[in-house]
Amino acid sequence: AGATTARLSPDFLNSPRLGGRGRELMEPRGTKRKTEKTEVAEPKLPRPMSSLRTEPALYSGPFPFYRRPSELGCFSLDAQRQYHGDARALRYYSPPPINGPGPDFDLRDGYPDRYQPRDEEVKERLDHLLRWLLEHRHQLEGGPGWLAGATVTWRGHLTKLLTTPYERQEGWQLAASRFQGTLYLSEVETPAARAQRLARPPLLRELMYMGYKFEQYMCADKPGGSPDPSGEVNTNVAFCSVLRSRLGSHPLLFSGEVDCMNPQAPSTQPPACYVELKTSKEMHSPGQWRSFYRHKLLKWWAQSFLPGVPHVVAGFRNPEGFICSLKTFPTMEMFENVRNDRDGWNPSVCMNFCAAFLSFAQSTVVQDDPRLVHLFSWEPGGPVTVSVHRDAPYAFLPTWYVEAMTQDLPSLSKTSSPKD
Repeated sequence: AGATTARLSPDFLNSPRLGGRGRELMEPRGTKRKTEKTEVAEPKLPRPMSSLRTEPALYSGPFPFYRRPSELGCFSLDAQRQYHGDARALRYYSPPPINGPGPDFDLRDGYPDRYQPRDEEVKERLDHLLRWLLEHRHQLEGGPGWLAGATVTWRGHLTKLLTTPYERQEGWQLAASRFQGTLYLSEVETPAARAQRLARPPLLRELMYMGYKFEQYMCADKPGGSPDPSGEVNTNVAFCSVLRSRLGSHPLLFSGEVDCMNPQAPSTQPPACYVELKTSKEMHSPGQWRSFYRHKLLKWWAQSFLPGVPHVVAGFRNPEGFICSLKTFPTMEMFENVRNDRDGWNPSVCMNFCAAFLSFAQSTVVQDDPRLVHLFSWEPGGPVTVSVHRDAPYAFLPTWYVEAMTQDLPSLSKTSSPKD
């Protein structure tokens, strides 16, 4: 229970380290409501749809309150992508010795012969997280009543929201449905992203493999064990942490994949013991480092800050695909690399925008109906817009989940009052 109530204090979060400037939060401008035509002509639907602007200047100001994430549980996906409600897929951080020779990992080894990529045509939506939720809904602190006020989603979807004010290349779509009070957010592949995926060049496919191969060189199957890079790289296998947090007034329940746990971490309490592993090309000039800090480090920060993962360990590869050096980036210090860069990013802007989007979604999706979907769409340079849809193809809450949660309703009234 102690870990569950741990918080990142507002003073700490507003410290210069995280970019808080002690100014009053600026109200995002340009969110006037305007009437838009929707696909569903039903009187019950809220007619005035609005849009949400995304310019960074609208979201500068103090860092918002963000509750220290606490792990509620975990689950694993096996080599066939089957769900298991345990930690069997968790791997353990096992880097090469510091005083030994530098790493000489061949990231091309095993490609494509010992490679089993996940079938990206299979759309899993929130299904694995919903299965965990169904199994643990009675053990949630505050009871299922707490869930009624929460937003449930994947960490990756929140990461996209955090980076939106600075994103110049890729748009996104998020489907939202309200069911028993809870707001569920599930990403929809945009037509542009689908076209890009289907036309993915061989070099990009190989680079994706290299990222997974790096994990194989850095992780062991048991604490204190040694990595075995001779096996198959199977991207179906995943260990996922389920976390609870709160951003401003928005309770969050989200899940994200975890690369490994560090058995030597100062705290073995998840998520403080988790490590994120990344690869990047070698950098040779200040300009290359500047670009790395502005773009790649922003995504690494967002992805690790949300679940409270304290470190990202990066392997830098040469053009031949060998890792030449390793560097550890503490999550809470990443912003220091762009603090004085006027074209850099600011954590406050990222988190304030995410909070604004959650408020926007909560006030837009008011009808409690798992078959009704509000589709939030965004393209770089424009505002977030909304369209309304019913049933296929956008509805994403599966029948088995809706029916099981609905049958459970009588017991919900007996739970204690929701608390944060």
